[in-house]
Amino acid sequence: MTAAPPPVDRAAASRAAVAARRARAEVKRAIASGERPTVEVLDASADPANAAEHSLRVTNFLLAIPHIGQTKMTRILEQLAISPSKRLGGLGVKQRERLREFLVRRGGAVAPAALTVLAGPTAVGKGTVAGYVRDHYPEVALAVSVTTRAPRPGEIEGVHYHFVSDTEFDRLVDDDELLEYATVHNSYRYGTPRSSVRAALERGRPVLLEIDLQGARQVRERMPEARLVFLAPPSWDELVRRLVGRGTESAEEQARRLRTAEVELAAQDEFDELVVNDTVPEAAGRLVHLMGLTKEHA
Repeated sequence: MTAAPPPVDRAAASRAAVAARRARAEVKRAIASGERPTVEVLDASADPANAAEHSLRVTNFLLAIPHIGQTKMTRILEQLAISPSKRLGGLGVKQRERLREFLVRRGGAVAPAALTVLAGPTAVGKGTVAGYVRDHYPEVALAVSVTTRAPRPGEIEGVHYHFVSDTEFDRLVDDDELLEYATVHNSYRYGTPRSSVRAALERGRPVLLEIDLQGARQVRERMPEARLVFLAPPSWDELVRRLVGRGTESAEEQARRLRTAEVELAAQDEFDELVVNDTVPEAAGRLVHLMGLTKEHA
């Protein structure tokens, strides 16, 4: 006669499951706060004795890393050929190596990117930050965009923008002379001439593009090696204050731009990096650091 299996202690099993979830939550918290390096957590996960790390899903691991959202996480897993159902402890040797290399590149010294794209919502200060980089980091080449809008006070032709007519903009599009272009705020058109980007890259200079969200997506498709940086405001109230305070748009235009800004802010997870524009020098310093040009930043 076969012996009956021992009774299951459901209460104990439940307590163990709760403890395991809490342990994994603590690992994610430590990653998010920077208390534990991501590479150290990945290495620890190879040992089953480290149960929390070993059983942590790779999706939750990546989402715990600051500035990696759902869209970016999905793209990373596709690039590394790792199934979203995998746990860290279940990664194959090659998968573990690829993920470790990714984490080292991200968390160690920043590799220079030939082309960096700076985008963000209206009035966040993209042009001001890009201008600070132009004035204080001469090694960076700023690609000058073309636009169909009129110059704002203080803007200089060929320095801030090339101001062109609608007819000339149409010609640039028809002749495929623009790397990216878009109509912004249902009003004016902006674009980046391919020639200026190509010339700087051929001279070996890092290039910075200051463009809108639509243009950034086009660059991602055409030059996937580019690094995309999202410039965010310290808060929504501060963004509104900056837009209203600059006084360059009518009340109707301001309302339209703020509606667009709400949509643009929701897209920040599509980007590789996030920089908060609390002060212009600090934001520019962080941007240049992400371009791999400085070892330290404010």
